[in-house]
Parts: sequence; C-alpha cells; structure tokens
Amino acid sequence: MTHIVHSLLETDLYKFTMWQALLHSHPAAQASYRFVCRNQPAYPLAELKQDVERELDHLCTLTYRDDELAYLRTLRFIKSDFVDFLTVFRFQRHFIDVSTDGDQLEIVASGPMVHVMGFEIHVLAIVNELYFRRFDQQKALTEGRARLQAKIDLLRTFSAELPCTNPFEFFDFGVRRRFSAAWHEEVVSTFARDVPQFFKGTSNVYFAKKFGLVPIGTMAHEYLQAYQGFGVRLRDFQKAALEDWVQEYRGDLGTALTDVVGMDAFLADFDLYFAKLFDGLRHDSGDPFEWGEKALAHYVKLKIDAHTKRLVFSDALDLPRALALYRHFADRTMTGFGIGTDLTNDVGYEPLSIVMKLVACNGQPVTKLSDSPGKALVTDGTFLAYLKKVFQEPSVL
Repeated sequence: MTHIVHSLLETDLYKFTMWQALLHSHPAAQASYRFVCRNQPAYPLAELKQDVERELDHLCTLTYRDDELAYLRTLRFIKSDFVDFLTVFRFQRHFIDVSTDGDQLEIVASGPMVHVMGFEIHVLAIVNELYFRRFDQQKALTEGRARLQAKIDLLRTFSAELPCTNPFEFFDFGVRRRFSAAWHEEVVSTFARDVPQFFKGTSNVYFAKKFGLVPIGTMAHEYLQAYQGFGVRLRDFQKAALEDWVQEYRGDLGTALTDVVGMDAFLADFDLYFAKLFDGLRHDSGDPFEWGEKALAHYVKLKIDAHTKRLVFSDALDLPRALALYRHFADRTMTGFGIGTDLTNDVGYEPLSIVMKLVACNGQPVTKLSDSPGKALVTDGTFLAYLKKVFQEPSVL
C-alpha cells in the first residue's frame, strides 16, 4: 500500500516552533507521550497494529529535503541553528513502541524530548488514514465534496452581511484528524481557490509551502506542560514557559494557549507584562463565549485596548460556530478560527477522537487541567490532585 507520510514537513507548524524553543532552552529533557482514543471506533484499533508498525518504520527512513529546509529558513522566526539540526535529524524507531491491550491500540514514544516530540502529529495522521481506508472511499469523497461545497456556499452567503469592525479569518488545523492526506489537500486547495478572502492559512507546513499559504501556529499544551517537569516551582511553571517563549521569539508567534490549568488560573499569571508582550490568546476548551468575555474583561482590567489583540478559537469548531463567535466578538477585538476535524474529516463517517499527549517529563508526571470534561489525560491521580491544590482549581478536569 501507499505510505501515508511522504514529507516530514507535513505536520503542524507549532511542532517546529515548540521544538526550536525547547532545543534552545531544555535540550536534555526526557519525555514520554501516550496515544489515546477518546471515543468508540467502528472496529478495534488494535487491528491496525501491524500497519502502524510498517508506517512508523517508513517514517523513520525520512529526512528533510533541501527545498524543505530552504523553506523553513524563509520563516523569520525559525533560526539557522535549528534548521542545521534538522538537516541531520531522523526519527529513531527505538524511541516509539506499538502494542495492544485487548481491543486498544497502545503507542508510547519515550526518550529525549527533542527526538520524540515530533512523533505526535505523524502518528495521529497515520492512525486516522489507516482506520478510514477500511471505509467506502468513493462514498466518503462524494459526501465530503457535497459538504465542502455547502461550506463554500455558507461563506459566500455570509460575505453579503455587513462586516464587523474586524474581518472574519479562518485557518485549517486538520492534520491530526483528517480522513486522508489526499482529501486534506483537496480541502485546503479548494478553500484557497474559492474563498481566499476568508481562508488565511494552514497549520500544515507542507501545504503552506505547496500552496503559498501562511503557516499558522504557536504553542500547544505540551510546551507549557513540560515546564511542570523543568524544576521551577510548580505554581510558576506557566510564567516560566511564557517568559522563555518571549525570549525565544521576541515578538513573533505571540498567541498564548490558556487552558493548561484552566482560564482563571492562566489569567492570574497573565499579568500586564505578558498581556502587553503577547498579541493574543487561544481557546481550546470550555465555553468559548464565556472564555472570550473573560479575556476581554482581563484586557479592560489591565487598561489594554482589546482592538490591538486577537482571540483565536480552536476547540471543536465548525463554520457556523465560528461565524457565531465572530459576530459576537469581532466588533471588540480581532478574531481568528482554527478549524480541524470539520474541515478535513467531514465526510459522513464518525471521526476518531484521538490524541497523543505528553504524560511525563524528566521522570515525573505532567498533565493539564482542561476547562472541558474529558479532555484531560491523567496518568497520576496524586499529581493531578496536587496540581489542582496548587492552582486552587478543584472543579476543572
């Protein structure tokens, strides 16, 4: 069968930005990532083990091509020594293990963080595409194209509305949950061709390069979570992570993720210093309207003009939800909408809800306290209870 991963660029931009930051600040960190499926698949994922093994074997033969490295050098926030590191980088097969437990597929990547953190997006794309190859491909594409056209029609209808103060802009965040690489490419190219006034970029660095789009992304949960294992006082881990990010990027990539310990605890750390230095905030769990109101109130409290900031929404969005959020907030602040599964796996079959999360760093557990029930991946209940106590967040999960 055709291999799934053809280029190491076909991953989310924030993998590279976090990778660079951690290579510079914590190059010796050890980490462990674990794969989890949160919903009930149509057939046991354990049946994919042999194929996943084969695809990982192939992934570990790939290197970055000269044109890919040259493209990364054009991004002003990517530093030359990081690209030099990538010229000799290759995924190491012995750092990732695939097994089964009954019907469950288990995948664990453990080793030096700068060698294992890149596995995540590739593993999720591999599992997704292998899973959906067993479904009726033509039926899925026929339904997917009809739904894609309905999205285009919705946006064209929306374009007749009176505009808010700030424009509507959305991005593709769909690498990890896509139906297939080919379908992902069709979706991205269609939006770029038909609604370029709204479609402003993709997290997929390979497609950004191929189609001349803006690559989108800053940080994910793993970046902040890792600081729970970096020896700083636990209460200060968010501030330490944000400070290192500021020093690494010095004004670039200024969107901070807020839900590693919940929005309230984040805002307690997001003082005037950080609020001025970061361009905006990203929502990834909890009620987005409530979250946005808290963010705007925080800017008001700090006497910062919210029109100079951006709220990015990225939690289980579809276009109608994104448009509703836009209408609610876009006269008061800039907005952006990162849409994943609903763009790249809306083909009539139930998508998988799969993640591969950082669960340990430097020999100790790490976790996040999501604002949405069920999104936290907890491997150590004692540490979770301690984290809740430190941040006085007994209700978040």
